Amino acid sequence: MSVQRRPLWILIASVVFLIFFSARVLAQKGFGFPITHYKLKNGLAVILSEDYSLPLVSVVVTYNVGSINEQPGKTGLAYLMENLMFSGSANVSQLQHINFINRVGGRLNAIASEDKTVFYQTVPSNQLALVLWLESDRMKFLEIIETNFEQARGALLDESRQRKIGEPYFESLFSFDQLLYSEFAYSHPLLGTEEDLRNLSLDDVKNFYATYYIPNNAVLCITGHFNKQKAKELVLRYFDTIARGKEVMSSSEPLVYTKRQIVKNVEDTLAQAPAFHLGFRIAPPHTNDFYTLVILDYILLRGHSSRITRRLLNRDNKIAYQLSGGIEKRGDRAVYKIFGVANNLLMVDRCQNAIFAELAKLKTSFISDVELAKFKNILKGDFLKRWATNLDKALFLSEEYFWLKNLDTVFLEVEKYLNVTPTDIVGIANRYFTPENSVILNVKTK
Repeated sequence: MSVQRRPLWILIASVVFLIFFSARVLAQKGFGFPITHYKLKNGLAVILSEDYSLPLVSVVVTYNVGSINEQPGKTGLAYLMENLMFSGSANVSQLQHINFINRVGGRLNAIASEDKTVFYQTVPSNQLALVLWLESDRMKFLEIIETNFEQARGALLDESRQRKIGEPYFESLFSFDQLLYSEFAYSHPLLGTEEDLRNLSLDDVKNFYATYYIPNNAVLCITGHFNKQKAKELVLRYFDTIARGKEVMSSSEPLVYTKRQIVKNVEDTLAQAPAFHLGFRIAPPHTNDFYTLVILDYILLRGHSSRITRRLLNRDNKIAYQLSGGIEKRGDRAVYKIFGVANNLLMVDRCQNAIFAELAKLKTSFISDVELAKFKNILKGDFLKRWATNLDKALFLSEEYFWLKNLDTVFLEVEKYLNVTPTDIVGIANRYFTPENSVILNVKTK
C-alpha cells in the first residue's frame, strides 16, 4: 500500500497553526487554573490559584529587593538578609521556621538574586495557616541581633572565600559584569565584597530590612489545594495588621550606553584552560524588542539544535568543550551573555569568530519557517513547564506580577513570543548583536 506524502508547505502550516492555536486556547481558557489577585490595605499583593489535583499547597513570598538596591560600601546586604530571615523573631526561635516546616513533612527554600528575594514552602494543604503565620511573623517581628548578624556574616565571608579559591572563572565573571553594566547597582557581586561585608553594621542590616521587607514591597502567592474564601480570611488575619512601609523608590537611572566594542584580558590562576565571556546589552524585559530577543536566544543557544551550540560543540569539529549563556535580567536591565571554554587561545579566537559568523547569518538572511516553528514550539513547552507543579506556578505568577502588575493578561504573554516573524529577527539581530555593542573578556591561564 502506498503512502501519499503531503507537500512541505502543508506540514509547515500545520506546525505553525498548532503552536498559535495552543497559545490562543491558553490565553482564552487560562490553562484551566483560576487566578485571583488583589491587594491588602497595607499594599501587600496577594495571588491565589487553586488546584485540587494533590493535597498540597505552595506559598511563595517575594520581596522586590536584591543586590541592585545596595549602595556603594554596603554590598552583600541582600544575600545576608536572606539568611537572617531564618534567624528568628519575637515568636519563633532561630531556625525554628525550618523545623516547623520539616516537622509537617514540608519543603522550603529561599533565593536571593540581583533583583528579587524569594521564600517558598510546599506543605500538606491542612498546614496553610502555619506557613502564613510564619511568613507574616518574620515580615513583622524579625529579630536582628548582634549574635545572629555576626554568625550570618561569618558564613557569608566563608562562602565567598571558598568560591574564590575553589571555582575557576569565578572572579572573571565579576570583572565581566563591571565591563558589561555601566552602573554600580548592576555590576557588583551578589555576595558583596569582603571589605564591605566586614564594614557592615547591625544598623545597616536593620535599615535594609525596614526599608525593603515590607508588605507594600512584597507579593504573596498561594497555589494548590485550598478553599479560596478560607485562604483570604487567613491572609487577612496574619498580614493585614502589618504596617505599610515607606514607598520604595526606584534606584535605576535611564539606560545610557556608549556603543563601542570593549575587549579586555585577565588571568585566572585556577583555570586549567582559556575561556571567554562575550556579552551584548539588549532591550529591557517586556519591551517589544525583548520578545524577539527571547526567540533569538532559543535560536542561538537553547538546546542541542541551536545554532551556536551546533557550531561550537559539533561532534565532528568541536572547537569548545564548555558553552553556556542566554538572557540575563537584573531589574530593568537585560544583557545577553555567552561563556565558553576552549583548549587554547587559538580555539578561543575560533569560537568568537564562529559566534559572530552565526550572528551575521541572522542579520542577512531570513530564518526558515520550519526552524522558527521548531524553536517556538520549544519555547511553548518551556512555558507550560512553568505550570508543572504548584510551586512552579507560584514562582512564575509572582515573577510575572512584578513586571505586569496585573495578571489578567499573563496568558497573552506567550502569544507575543509566538507572533515574532523572520523579519523581526533580522531587524533585532542588526540592532543589538553588533561588534560595536559587544563586550569581550578573554580569560587566560596563569
